[in-house]
Amino acid sequence: MNTESKNAENTNIKYMKRALELAALAKGRTSPNPLVGAVIVKNNEIIGSGYHHKAGTPHAEIHALKAAGKAARGADLYVTLEPCNHTGRTPPCTEAIIKAGIKRVFSAVSDPNPLVAGKGLKRLQEAGIVVTTGLMEKEARRLNEFFFKYIQTKLPFIGVKAAMTLDGKIATVSGESKWITGDEARLHGHRLRNTYDAILVGVGTIISDNPSLTCRLPNNTGRDPIRIILDSKLSLPLDCKILHLQSTTHTIIATTGQAPADKKKQLEKLAMVLTVNDGPKVDLAKLMPQLGKMDITSILVEGGSTVNGSFLHHNLIDKFHLYYAPKIIGNNLAPGPFNAGSRVQLAGAPRLEDITISRLADDILLEGYPIRKGE
Repeated sequence: MNTESKNAENTNIKYMKRALELAALAKGRTSPNPLVGAVIVKNNEIIGSGYHHKAGTPHAEIHALKAAGKAARGADLYVTLEPCNHTGRTPPCTEAIIKAGIKRVFSAVSDPNPLVAGKGLKRLQEAGIVVTTGLMEKEARRLNEFFFKYIQTKLPFIGVKAAMTLDGKIATVSGESKWITGDEARLHGHRLRNTYDAILVGVGTIISDNPSLTCRLPNNTGRDPIRIILDSKLSLPLDCKILHLQSTTHTIIATTGQAPADKKKQLEKLAMVLTVNDGPKVDLAKLMPQLGKMDITSILVEGGSTVNGSFLHHNLIDKFHLYYAPKIIGNNLAPGPFNAGSRVQLAGAPRLEDITISRLADDILLEGYPIRKGE
């Protein structure tokens, strides 16, 4: 690659990186839509930019075109996802781009929806616009990992969060678990809640800890996730905090046909009760499609050993968020983060890839993705 081509590539990356940064500003706010950012450049200067704020509102390209105004004619557009070519809650972005006189479009990745993929780019090419796709594609896919899985499978993206000691214990033998990690790690956990659509725990966590499961960020900038409780027998206390919150989101109780009818009627006055299967336990494989039909695109599992282990056992986890505190409990009877039954051979243990490790004060955060068999 010659110097001129290398400089052009670096320039394109610079502007796409800015578009990705803009898209990320709306994390947790656009579901079930994707995160999208757009930048319009003319004479090596950004003349318009924007991002998609919320489902049902103008897309990123429209915000950027409005900011650029008439100067958009002959300019380049950098957008993190293929522009839409269909009418949904808003008009197609392709027509606005064509009308504005954009000369070139750089798209990070095509739309993952099989019904849409490629059609937006094709429409732009038919109008004489030069189209390039694949610029910073990996970063764009990671940014929209919730959306990509959901739009292709109609199943929510599942992340699991667990805080533990260096010897892999999430609590003492007596059940004490507050607080294993420090303030910075706990703040990071609330930032995660702010990005996922829902948070899921088992009823055992509610009974033992009586948590609120809300998002507590400084200056009330957080968004409460939908709260999902696995409760096969409806043993949830009627006076627990989670049923009496002043929150903008609701609580879903996933149960079975074996739950007592009278308790179900009582709980239905306080939350949504979802009968998943006959029993004896909530079938996670049946629950996930039902939650997907509710436009829940992502779920953060914050359960105990049994709940986390069940998700692991059924290969439902898409991402791990594991916090390690510089502490050692040193008791083999203390619980670990995953109780998924015995694994006879180490070779069969799940492995992670694309691992990132970061420091949160004295704590360590390890994040990674499971390697799927056959991939």
